[in-house]
Parts: sequence; C-alpha cells; structure tokens
Amino acid sequence: MAQKIQSVRGMNDLLPEQSGQWEWFEDTVREVFRQYGYRLIRTPIVEPTGLFVRSIGEVTDIVEKEMYSFEDELNGDQLSLRPEGTAGIVRSAIENGWLYNNPQRVWTVGPMFRHERPAKGRYRQFHQFDVEALGFQGPDVDAEQILMLWRVWKRLGISNVKLEINSIGDPAERRTHREKLIEYFTAHQHRLDEDAQRRLYTNPLRILDTKNPTMQELVNAAPKLVDFLGEASLLHFEGLQRLLSQQGLSFTINPRLVRGMDYYNRSVFEWVSSALGSPLTIAGGGRYDGLFEQLGGKSTPACGFGIGNERAMLLLQAENLCPLPLLPDVYIVHSDTEEFANRVAELMRDTGKRVISNAGGGSFKSQMKKADVSGAKYALIIGTQEIEKGGVMLKPLRYEQEQRFIALADLASAIL
Repeated sequence: MAQKIQSVRGMNDLLPEQSGQWEWFEDTVREVFRQYGYRLIRTPIVEPTGLFVRSIGEVTDIVEKEMYSFEDELNGDQLSLRPEGTAGIVRSAIENGWLYNNPQRVWTVGPMFRHERPAKGRYRQFHQFDVEALGFQGPDVDAEQILMLWRVWKRLGISNVKLEINSIGDPAERRTHREKLIEYFTAHQHRLDEDAQRRLYTNPLRILDTKNPTMQELVNAAPKLVDFLGEASLLHFEGLQRLLSQQGLSFTINPRLVRGMDYYNRSVFEWVSSALGSPLTIAGGGRYDGLFEQLGGKSTPACGFGIGNERAMLLLQAENLCPLPLLPDVYIVHSDTEEFANRVAELMRDTGKRVISNAGGGSFKSQMKKADVSGAKYALIIGTQEIEKGGVMLKPLRYEQEQRFIALADLASAIL
C-alpha cells in the first residue's frame, strides 16, 4: 500500500461539515462591506518578493523570517506567496491606473501565507478579509472602517471584542521618537532579549510590541510616541476619537500599539478578544499615506484593515454563535424511476428547495438510511405506483407525522 501523504503542517483543510459556518460568516461580512460602498477586487497570490520588502519593511519579522519566497525556475524572478493583502492592492492600483482622480473603496478575501510556528489562531496558510479605502484623507474614513468592523461584530453576534487605537505619527515624528527609543534601550541593553537586541538599531519601534513578559516593565517606561506628535498628527488623532465617541463606540488608547508593517502612519487600530484565553487580535489596520510613493506611484492617502478569518471563526465557535449547517430539505429515494425522480428533483429546486437525489442505486432500505444520515427533513419515495398516480410518497424524517401520498402539484407547499 502506498504511503499516505499528509497536508503541510499549519495548512488546514476546510471540510464539508465546516463549510456551512464559513459560508455564513463570509456572506455576513460581505454584506456589511456592500452597505458601506466597498467593492470586490482580486489580486494574485504570488507577487514579486520586492513588493513586500519595500512595503512591509526589510527588518520586520514577516520579511526576515516568515515569507514563503522562491526563485522562478523559468526566468529567475524572485517571488513570494503573499503574507498580507494591502501591498498587492496598492501595486494593482498603480499598475492599472484605476485609482487616480477617483478614490476607491475595495475589499478582497483569500489565503495569505506566513512561515511561522502554528498555534491556535496562527497558521501558515490563513485567510483574511482585506479592506482598503484609497485616496481619502482625514480621520473620517479611519472612523468609517472602524465603525464598519463594529457593525460586522454586531451582525455576527460577537460582543467580547475591545477596540484599541493609537497614533504612530508621521515619518519625521517617528524618527525623533526612534532616536529617543535607541537612547533609552541602549541604556538598558543588558535587559533586552535576543529579538530586542537585533531590532535595537534597525527597528526599535517593534520592541514596544514584544510579548516577552520579562520586558514589560522596561517597555512600559519607554518614551511614548504620542509625546512627539506634531499638530497635524494630533488633530487627526483627536478627530478620530471624536468621531468614534459621537457614535457611542468605546475604545482604549494603547500607546504601545504599533502594528507589524513599516508602511503605517498616524491612525492604527486593533480589535482584540480574550475569550479564547490570552488576548488575540481579530482585526487590525490603520493609515498608510506613504505607501504609494514607496511603490513608485503618486502620493495617495489611504487606510485599510484585515480580519483574521480563522480567528474570527474560533471566537464564533467558542461562543456558539455559528448557525447550524444548511441541510437538504428532501432526499429522493427511487428505484428504476430515474427519469421521473430527476424531474421531481428539478421541480423542487425550481421552488428553491435543497434536494439530494439518490445516486448509485441500492435497495429502498439502504436508500432510506442514506436519507436519514443526510439530515434531510423529508424523504420523497418514488416507485412505479407513485408514478402511475402522478406523485410521490412524502415521509417526514424529523417530525412525528405519518407518511402520505402527495400529488406533484401540491408537493412544494407540503414541504415546510
């Protein structure tokens, strides 16, 4: 017997019994996006490696340790599986020219890839909704996206998520803050772990995002970026807070919130839940007004976010918020009556019913077992006698009712 091939660790199958819950989740999110005027865009899963190095940052964990990168054997191009969605959408806007002088609200959904140690809510292939508002300046679109996520949580029934926001200012303000961080952490270099030592002179802002409990006291006392913000950044952040408060949305200002990509500026935000134990970010994003220029385009303000779909599903399942899977309405049991059975099946589907017609033959007894296992509400039993009478035998499988004959003309109304 040939050896079985296993899936790659951290890359999971979505099984048929799980798919109904995922469809409900994704359909719900899509509908909210439509309500806010966001439209679908699809970009490739594989992009030039340089796209992510230039956008995310060469000294970020994603680029340094987590990207799946390879050389195209045909032409030697350096390619990567996308670790996030924003860079590809910005590349598309620049390359295809569908943005300039016409601001756009767009979203996409699909798999992303990061080579990291798999854990609960953290996989090597994971799925995200990625949402971008391109060409909009000011805190109003930042607030719009946060409120849109709030509506997503309400529509899904999720209540145990908290909003954290921060401002990381503009590049000049971050440079000043960076100098103060280096000065501070250098004075305490003996207390830094290996990751912090590596980041000290390349990306000290990321030290603030450490999860190492032994460094929390040191990080909490570090210089705060908010103390270095200029008037424009402060006004933007104050405007965001005002707009959220006007809509009754509570939030916490987290001065350590910096996000994991270098392209962010000014507003950053995360929705966090502790329902699964330790705090887990379910969605996050922010502004990235300089990314278009970094990638060779015209200066364009922008804001976006991503939802971790697997994390959201874990949260929904933990709170028993996922609906039961959609099961068939009827299962058609028949013997030597394929033509009539198929006609009945199509008539029922014309009325919107979910129908499984037995395939592969089998006795009435074995077919009835299949009907019961399918979860269908009813079995429609068709034999030669039923065909002669122009109908079917209707047998309820989930109700305490008697089996009875139903004419074809009355069949749709007889099935609840």
